[in-house]
Amino acid sequence: MLNTKNSRHLRFFAAALGLFATTCFTVLPSYAAENKPAEAKTDEAKSADNKASVAKTTEVKSSGTVDMTKLLEPGKGKEMVEGKADAPVTIVEYASVTCGHCAAFYNETLPSIREKYIKTGKARLVFREFAYDPRAQAGYMLARCAPEDRYFPMIQVLFEKQMEWAAASDALPPLKKIAAMAGLDDNAFEACLKNQSVLDEVKSSFERGKEFGVTSTPTFFINGKKYEGALSVDDMSSVIDSFL
Repeated sequence: MLNTKNSRHLRFFAAALGLFATTCFTVLPSYAAENKPAEAKTDEAKSADNKASVAKTTEVKSSGTVDMTKLLEPGKGKEMVEGKADAPVTIVEYASVTCGHCAAFYNETLPSIREKYIKTGKARLVFREFAYDPRAQAGYMLARCAPEDRYFPMIQVLFEKQMEWAAASDALPPLKKIAAMAGLDDNAFEACLKNQSVLDEVKSSFERGKEFGVTSTPTFFINGKKYEGALSVDDMSSVIDSFL
């Protein structure tokens, strides 16, 4: 029999996951509007765009700095990391799986950064959960309940299928399908969402992010320098290259 605390917790998640994720859509509409198919451009227009792109790359500005020693101190939950521990550049990302701009970065920018820097030992990524709504909390809990080697693959699927669960009237069915892909059956799914210690880990990551001035997602700390927003491949590359 479930204890009273866990019963209340499961009811809370069941209710929250069945509601529309309004927090997510403070980001998604503007993202969608900014990413309409582009019209065909002349060679002259393309040249102008290339020059503007180069200019933009050189204008990547940090919005502050933090103490890297404090930033990398162990938190309550296990740190989720991609890359070698001795990489000269450390990227700490705070993200929400219900954030459209986070999904854009993960799906469009991170693959190139992985190939160019993370897999080559030049950089490592420390991925931290910044769940500002119940659905994001649930998504991260399920990723943490999956086998450790499936954490990042599940995060990938959560971002790729974001509109199927974060924007659904009832998030439970699509989340169950995603969890099943990571090896969680229905019993494990329900047990995970009742696990207070896992929820505490996710909440702790959120609170810790706020301590370092995180107010929006995605937020990156690259060797201690703070950058807000979904950086492009060129922008992030220019920042990383400045430390190599």
